[in-house]
Amino acid sequence: MMKQLILLGAPGSGKGTQAAKIVEDFGYKHVSTGDLLRKEIASGSELGKRVKAIMDSGNLVDDVTVLELLKNNCNVHKNAYIFDGYPRNIDQAKELESKILKGVSQQVIYFDVDLEKLVERIVNRRSCKSCGEIYNVINNPSRIVDVCDRCGGQLLQRDDDKKSVVKNRIEVFKNTIFPVRDYYNRAGVLKIVDAGKGVAEIFTEISDLLK
Repeated sequence: MMKQLILLGAPGSGKGTQAAKIVEDFGYKHVSTGDLLRKEIASGSELGKRVKAIMDSGNLVDDVTVLELLKNNCNVHKNAYIFDGYPRNIDQAKELESKILKGVSQQVIYFDVDLEKLVERIVNRRSCKSCGEIYNVINNPSRIVDVCDRCGGQLLQRDDDKKSVVKNRIEVFKNTIFPVRDYYNRAGVLKIVDAGKGVAEIFTEISDLLK
């Protein structure tokens, strides 16, 4: 059985890009808490409405809600998952361990990147409304403005990718991530990669860890 994989890093540090490549090459199932939350928002449920208000303000969704979504979508005894961007704080790390990952092998990878450079990267990000493909208007634009190369869907800027929200998300991240890193470092499962490198170089490093 493959190790359960946890990817940690600031918004825009490249976790999603690497997760997609890991899924393709190693057969992991990708669990993005952001995707699960956005799916709930799209459902129009009362929970989805509450989640949208929190995300649009740049704050983090409460731990109980996120854990419930993960428990409903993951069976770690049957599948190997990539937990993308979760846990974000020490309480989440402990809850994930005790409620979902207890007794299974894990590998934690932290994407280390200059946080000040992330703001421009994120505010220029665009996501396809139909298939979820991600672009960047500066360094990875679609061939036709605001049109997805893959499916022809409309490209939009997410509400939580707007500049004021992004700055708040980065500050929240900075205030909570280091205890999480220390927690996994003490457990002997943490690996730090330089997320400022090229996509292929980062993936080679991650692949060596997973083989």
